[in-house]
Amino acid sequence: MFTCEELLKLLEKAGAVRHGHFELSSGLHSGTYVQCALVLQYPRFAEKLGQALAALFSDARIDAVVSPALGGVIIGQEVARALPALGDAIGGGVPAMFVERDGSGTMTMRRGFTLKPDTHVLVVEDVWTTGGSTQEAISVVEEAGGRVVAAGALIDRSGGKIEFPVESNALIELLIESYEPDDCPLCRQGTVAVKPGSRYARSAS
Repeated sequence: MFTCEELLKLLEKAGAVRHGHFELSSGLHSGTYVQCALVLQYPRFAEKLGQALAALFSDARIDAVVSPALGGVIIGQEVARALPALGDAIGGGVPAMFVERDGSGTMTMRRGFTLKPDTHVLVVEDVWTTGGSTQEAISVVEEAGGRVVAAGALIDRSGGKIEFPVESNALIELLIESYEPDDCPLCRQGTVAVKPGSRYARSAS
């Protein structure tokens, strides 16, 4: 449905992938910033991206989609909408659930969401950086009695470093370099790092 080039152009058009000089939340600097919420805020884009991601798992039996909150909630909903609803007892389609952190910071399944034993689950995220949230979601699903059969994401920015215990696919891989502030080539060029989401430029010194 999308070529990698078409997908990248869509992400850039919506501002979900930006180029410049950024200070990331980790404190590292980078020439590229990714924020999928900026493309997923548009329902038609979200629908098309969900269809494209769902198509990567067309050969798998998927009874439910589970996503880590907050980033995976919208794309998880759209992937579930695009999946064939096999054995749908109530006419609602493939359910899209999410896991979230409790007061102690532990990822958990709340809000009355439940999984029947051996429910085949696809875990969906917006961006993989370290893969930690997806791995936590996999653990929560398994503890709840579900069976994770695959994991998917819109963007894999890990550089191929993530290994999940199940089949995994992303729509696009973006190799994004990041630097310590004291060793940032963009700073050496004299530009100033901007903290995304802030109006204020922050000195890179």
